[in-house]
Amino acid sequence: MLDLIPHAGNPATPLRRVAAGATRTRAGGLALNYVLEGDLARLRIAPPGPSRLGDQLWRHTCCEAFIGAAGRTDYHEFNLSPSGEWAAHAFARYREGGPLDDETLNPQIAIERTARTLELSALIDLRRLGVSGTIRLGLSVVAEHEDGAISYWALKHAPGKPDFHHRDAFALELDEIRH
Repeated sequence: MLDLIPHAGNPATPLRRVAAGATRTRAGGLALNYVLEGDLARLRIAPPGPSRLGDQLWRHTCCEAFIGAAGRTDYHEFNLSPSGEWAAHAFARYREGGPLDDETLNPQIAIERTARTLELSALIDLRRLGVSGTIRLGLSVVAEHEDGAISYWALKHAPGKPDFHHRDAFALELDEIRH
């Protein structure tokens, strides 16, 4: 797991630590793990429900993964909510694209929660996205505070306001597993 860094413009936060990790699977998948630690009662966290497509999940507490093949401008975005809702987007280049309304992309979200820790795991089938070879990832978390304020966490932040789509935020590189 890698610690995510808060954006310089974040408000004071009830979170003590935010971390994320990713590994490639032999079956062509991408296993994602996120951990939020702190005073979770001071965050707005959607209650668990059935896995389904959601909309505008990034406006609330959610985990995000930006996935791009090394050396290419196209990329995918996954928003993963503690509610079990998820959204997938495809972009040809920086912010040029939109939602993928394909329920078969279901990232198999699993949640474990205690009073001070929220763990979210997901599995994305890279083959369904047409992604192979070396990938670059942007792993991030949006945390909605009880007062409605939002804090942004990422492996690396691009200059300026929070922008997880910026290629500078795609800070983790993973090679394909060779059989």
